[in-house]
Amino acid sequence: MRFRAALPFVALTALSLAPAAAQRRQPTPEQRIERLEKQVRQVQKQVFPKGQPADTAGFSDEPAATQDSVSALNNRLDAVERQMAEILRQAEENGNRVGVMEADLARLRAESDQRIRALEAGGDGTGANDGPAPSASEPSDQSEAPPPRPKPKVETRDDEPIATSAPTGDGDADAEAAYDAGYRLWTAGKYDAAIKSLQAMAKKYPDHRRVSWAKNLEGRALLDKGQPRAAAEVLLANYRRDPKGERAQDSLFYLGQSLVKLGQPSQACKAYKELEEVYGSSLRSPLKASLPNAKAEAKCG
Repeated sequence: MRFRAALPFVALTALSLAPAAAQRRQPTPEQRIERLEKQVRQVQKQVFPKGQPADTAGFSDEPAATQDSVSALNNRLDAVERQMAEILRQAEENGNRVGVMEADLARLRAESDQRIRALEAGGDGTGANDGPAPSASEPSDQSEAPPPRPKPKVETRDDEPIATSAPTGDGDADAEAAYDAGYRLWTAGKYDAAIKSLQAMAKKYPDHRRVSWAKNLEGRALLDKGQPRAAAEVLLANYRRDPKGERAQDSLFYLGQSLVKLGQPSQACKAYKELEEVYGSSLRSPLKASLPNAKAEAKCG
C-alpha cells in the first residue's frame, strides 16, 4: 500500500521536472547560428570543392581597403606623376640642347667650307690651275668647283679613277664625292677619265642635283678634248633635260661655244639669244660677264 501511494507522487515529480530539463537543453541563439554556419560551410565545401567564391566567402572583419592603404596608394601615384613630369622636362631640355648643338655644328661646317673654298681659290698646288686656261669669252673654271666636302682619296690607273676611301652610308655625300672626282680629273687635263667618271656619277645618281653639273662638265671636257660636236649634243641634252638645273644656263652658253668651233656662228648666236631671254636677270654673273665677248666672237648682230 505504501508503494502504491508513492507512485502518484513520483509521476507528479517527473512531470514537473521534465519541462525544466527540456528548457535547460534548448540551444541558445548563438549556438543555433554557429550550428547553421557549420552546416553552410559543409554545404559550400561540397558545392565549391576548389574554394568559396568571392560573393559567398563570408564577410571580413576589416574593410576591403583601409584608409591607410588608400593614402599610401595615392602617395605612390603622386610620386610616379612627379617622376613622369621630371622625365618629360628633361626630354624637352635635351631636345633643345640637341637643336642648339645641330645649329652650332651647321654654322661651324659652313665656316669651315668657306675657309677651305678660300684656300682653294687662292691656289694651293692641288691641280686647280693645271688644266687649260679659259679663253677670254669663257667664264672661270672655278665656277664648276663643287663646295668642299669630305672627299675620297683618288688614285689613277690607266686613266680610270679609283676611289680608295669613298664615304659610305650617305648617298648625298657619295654623289658629291663622285662629282668631285670627275671635276679633279678635268682640272688635271685627264679628259677621258673625267668623262667616264662624270657619266658614271650621272648614271648612279640620276635624281641628284649634281647631275646638271656633271653633264655640263662632261660637255666641257669633250669641248676641251677637241670634240665640239659630241660636246654640243651633251650640252643641248642637259639644257633640255632640266632647264631649271643649276648648270642648265652654263650648258646653253657652252653650246654656243661648241657651235662656234663647228663653224656655225649663226646657230651660236641663237643659243646666246635664248640664254638671255630664258634666264634674263637670273643669269649667273660669270656668264653675264663673258657673254658680250662670246657674242662678238660669233659676230652676233
